[in-house]
Amino acid sequence: MLSFPKTIGHRGARAYAPENTLAGIRVAAGQGARWVEVDVKLSRDGVPVLMHDDDVDRTTDGRGAVAGLEFADLRDLDAGVRFAPEFAGERIPTLEETLALVLDLDLGINLEIKPCPGREVETARVALDAARALWPAGRPAPLVSSFEVPSLETARDHMPDWPRGYLIDRRPRDWRAVADRVEASTINVNASRENARSIAEYLATGRPVLAYTVNDPARAKELVGLGVAAVFTDRPRDILAVLGG
Repeated sequence: MLSFPKTIGHRGARAYAPENTLAGIRVAAGQGARWVEVDVKLSRDGVPVLMHDDDVDRTTDGRGAVAGLEFADLRDLDAGVRFAPEFAGERIPTLEETLALVLDLDLGINLEIKPCPGREVETARVALDAARALWPAGRPAPLVSSFEVPSLETARDHMPDWPRGYLIDRRPRDWRAVADRVEASTINVNASRENARSIAEYLATGRPVLAYTVNDPARAKELVGLGVAAVFTDRPRDILAVLGG
């Protein structure tokens, strides 16, 4: 059986530190989060790094598509200064660095495969190979999630013993069939689009439901009351204050 804390730091602690950075993970842990979620994609030369967007424009001092930049180019960018001056010099981390920190801090992790267009299979395969080489065999495995069905199918075939989270934004009609096909362990849904009825439908499949991105404490309490196992939040400290550890 999968076990989650009720609160998972979204991209680290996105409201308090630059997203998808080592600093963000440290801040989340410092606020009491026991799990964090991060996004993984590939540089042009195939290095798995943390990044949500297809380009670096929003979160760094650079410009350009992640898929068009070598890792060395990505490494030169400042991933903290746009968030706040005190984070200047924060770099885009590799997946290897991220997992090393997560293990050092004794955290759980949700690895979201966030491929650039056309790299759905490659990103899942490369990221999971890297993660498997680093993750201790005796430790509960990361949750591997994605909106991209080909990425989840690759995860199913490549790492069948690691749990998979089927990410849903606007629910497709065939969501049950997709969840079965990728052998999803959890269903991860957009909290702003769900209600008591839809959550009950997800729970009826026998899978835990995780909800993103929940920054309002009252909504977090409501969702947990409806049976949601965990919420992803940019504000771990605030949500932990009402949900507990």
